[in-house]
Amino acid sequence: MSKNKTEAQPKKGIARLFELAATHKGLVICSGVLAVLSSVASFVPYLAVYFLIREIISVFPDFTRLDAPQVMNYGLLALLGVSAHVLLYFAALTFSHIAAYGTMYELKMNFIAHISRLPLGFHIGTGTGGLRKIMDENIESIEGFIAHHLPDLIAAFTAPVVMLVMLFAFDWRYGLASLVGIIFAFMIQAVFIGGEKQKTWMKEYQTRLEDMSVATVEYIRGIAVVKVFHQTVYSFKRLHDAIANYTKAVVPYTLSSENIMSGCIAVLNNIYLFLIPVGILIGSSTDDYAAFATDFLFYLVFVPAMASILMKVMYTSTMSLQIAGNVERMDEVLQEKPIPLTNSHKAPKGYDLSFENVSFSYSKNPEESALDDVSFSAKQGETTAIVGPSGGGKSTIAHLIPRFYDVHKGAIKISGIDLRDMKTTDLMNTVSFVFQDTWLFKQSIMENIRMGKLQAKDDEIIAAAKAARCHDFIESLPEGYQTVFGRKGVHLSGGEMQRIAIARALVKNAPILVLDEATAFSDPENEWLIRQALGELMKGRTVIIIAHRLSTVTDANKILVMEKGRLIEQGTHQELMRQNSHYHLMWDTYSSVLNWSLKKGATSHV
Repeated sequence: MSKNKTEAQPKKGIARLFELAATHKGLVICSGVLAVLSSVASFVPYLAVYFLIREIISVFPDFTRLDAPQVMNYGLLALLGVSAHVLLYFAALTFSHIAAYGTMYELKMNFIAHISRLPLGFHIGTGTGGLRKIMDENIESIEGFIAHHLPDLIAAFTAPVVMLVMLFAFDWRYGLASLVGIIFAFMIQAVFIGGEKQKTWMKEYQTRLEDMSVATVEYIRGIAVVKVFHQTVYSFKRLHDAIANYTKAVVPYTLSSENIMSGCIAVLNNIYLFLIPVGILIGSSTDDYAAFATDFLFYLVFVPAMASILMKVMYTSTMSLQIAGNVERMDEVLQEKPIPLTNSHKAPKGYDLSFENVSFSYSKNPEESALDDVSFSAKQGETTAIVGPSGGGKSTIAHLIPRFYDVHKGAIKISGIDLRDMKTTDLMNTVSFVFQDTWLFKQSIMENIRMGKLQAKDDEIIAAAKAARCHDFIESLPEGYQTVFGRKGVHLSGGEMQRIAIARALVKNAPILVLDEATAFSDPENEWLIRQALGELMKGRTVIIIAHRLSTVTDANKILVMEKGRLIEQGTHQELMRQNSHYHLMWDTYSSVLNWSLKKGATSHV
């Protein structure tokens, strides 16, 4: 059991990156082999340099004895090495790019499919900015890793092996001196990237960057309010705090590592300083000055080139660590559990809706309850209205009906069938929903309405638009129903957008209709027209209306009064008014607001 548990642990860091790269294993292996060969070929010119130095030293000082054809051969060997390095590296990148694009496509499709199955609460808590960053930056950084960094990583770790072979192949004493310098440089670097400190910082960096992305999106979306009230980023607390937290996390750590990395780079670029004392000792006791000069000059030429090789190792290691942090954030989202699906696929025979002792909380703390032991029934063909103060649980009830969340206790049933026992597509076809906040896609008005029923014909869409009282203003748009929402010069009011959303719900023609503040942006005239249209089109359906305007629910078959997550009253408008109840008090307050007027002298206190 312990072994199975260990095997079941998800991979992290570089191991996880290689696991993702193995999605297209054949292409990645080909790319890796070519990268290794490319790295080996890159050292061929140094061999040519060694042989050339040896040839020159052997005839010094009489260069007339220099074997010109042999020198040309060494030059040709160097050229072949460079050409092989370039061509093999190009081929490696070709294979890695093909693998990277395929992997990125699959990751994005899987990620989209996964988040579409997650409950609405996850999206509310994470925010569009955070998910956008994962989609646009984190996943695309994986593409960058497979396409570029993976071949570089393989080549970068192949190069030191070949480099060490060459260091000890000609004179082990110079090789040992060079190795001491390399070890010293990497000991300095280990202070920077070693241990849990770097991993903790990278996770903190990703979190702060994501928070800043979410806050920035929210700030830009609310820029109209910011401009109207002449506010700045400093007065927009969430964005200001996100930037401050990002700065607090990143800047001190960056400054603290400045001297360490500078020292490491300085050592790598000056490893020849470790060679000079060794060269002096060897030169002072040698009898073969030609061999000494050949080896010493070669190492003085070769060792500075090692800096670029080792810097590449450091760069690829650091970048891989950062990309591994991106993957970890993506995996955190992928590990979020979607709403569980059932295999029973029960289908209701009617459309009566019932809540049976339902309790629900948005947080993990059961004491912070959004609904507490709520029970009621909504009959097919009747309208059930839900009213109450903000935070009372009205919208929570609306979100639970399409199963945006699962209840924590109790059950929600449609004609005796628990929502959790219904197939998701069947449930979505059964329930139509109009959100309080309307969202239209950047496509034609016709296609926006057709989102409710993709197979709907144009005449069905026009009929739904007429019923929702939006046909006339759609016809007045530059291209009528083919006008693309969001195009420059096309503006719709909040009430117009709300009516298009209602038309979208109407064309779906679902037997259960949930309206969450459906008339929130309508003026009195349009509200009355929409109510007339809904009155005709809601016949035979189970209708749930969540409203703050009590005037919109006086004709409802049942009114539910919510307060602090509890159902405190229910009945018709007349029944609740006769009881002199909480609803009665709400109605009196609502009526007094409607009759309120600005009296003469009211501005004298301003």
